[in-house]
Amino acid sequence: MEYKHLIYSVSERVLTITLNRPDKLNAVDDFLGPEIIGALKSADMDDEIRVVIITGAGQAFCAGADLSAGASVFQKDAVRYGEEMESFRDGAGQMSIPIYKMRKPVIAAINGAAVGMGITITLPADIRICSEKAKMAFVFSRRGIMADGCSSWFLPRIVGVSKALEWILSGRIIKPQEALAAGLVSEVLAPEDLMPRARQLALEIAQNTSPISVALNRQLIWKMMGADSPKEANYWDSKLGYWTFKQADMIEGVTSFLEKRPPNFKMKPSTDLPDFVPWFNDK
Repeated sequence: MEYKHLIYSVSERVLTITLNRPDKLNAVDDFLGPEIIGALKSADMDDEIRVVIITGAGQAFCAGADLSAGASVFQKDAVRYGEEMESFRDGAGQMSIPIYKMRKPVIAAINGAAVGMGITITLPADIRICSEKAKMAFVFSRRGIMADGCSSWFLPRIVGVSKALEWILSGRIIKPQEALAAGLVSEVLAPEDLMPRARQLALEIAQNTSPISVALNRQLIWKMMGADSPKEANYWDSKLGYWTFKQADMIEGVTSFLEKRPPNFKMKPSTDLPDFVPWFNDK
């Protein structure tokens, strides 16, 4: 697939998706949004890709929706769908949900401004790190619109209800150290260290872990956050544990450890995940 506003680069089984509209601070337009969705879905079914890094070109990560056309940016969707409100889904959510459903980890390397959908699309990522120059803001209340990208579900689970409400209701700028303290990001780095650190994290996963185990564990963490009881987690821990105990990746994981060598996991998330798990097929 050819991309107009996105760079799709694979090296050492790590895909780097770079939002590439630096002159517009990587704001999302009618091209970039679908390209991000297409890149994520393509990567998810490519067994040669183990980890995805998302970052931005130039000084910004993503300035949110491209508002250069004014209020018509939002009005056009209302016009396009007419009275069919039930069929409309916001664009940021269409990017967040594929990340949430991924079979492989996603690292958001926030290199600069991440505003509106520019920050909400990072919330389902497994790891968020940022540059010392990054600035984040959930500006929706300041634009008279609703928070998007499923952020009402993700953000309270990441930083807690009180902090999520403060940030979304005020729409104010969040600086890196505040984001770190609240758990929105796990590390704050010098700008020149951001991408090397993202790749270091990605390679740690790509070179040492079972893609099947990673796919199941990342989904288990998210799904159990809504469980009514730890008994539900015990049920899935046990059922998936029993299944993995009989798989080739378990044998390779133990054998490589005993032989003191790097593992060579061969099972594929595209074909070898257990068919009794519903998480990769839900809409």
